[in-house]
Amino acid sequence: MEKLIEMLTELHPDVDFATAEDLIDDGVLDSLDIVSLVSQIDSEFGVTIPAEEIIPENFNSAEALFALITRLDEE
Repeated sequence: MEKLIEMLTELHPDVDFATAEDLIDDGVLDSLDIVSLVSQIDSEFGVTIPAEEIIPENFNSAEALFALITRLDEE
């Protein structure tokens, strides 16, 4: 989770990703951020996020995104 928070903070240093829960809904993360994150997650965690998993619910918080990474890593 710590590495994921670091990756998110690199995109938007002014956001507290440890507590933010509406990253997509509030417009913090945009489509370019999502593309960048998907690529970084593949490189850093070895987890490929399929297109059908790129939905707001999976990217609205660091916790939700980490849960997605964990779930995909276990499959």
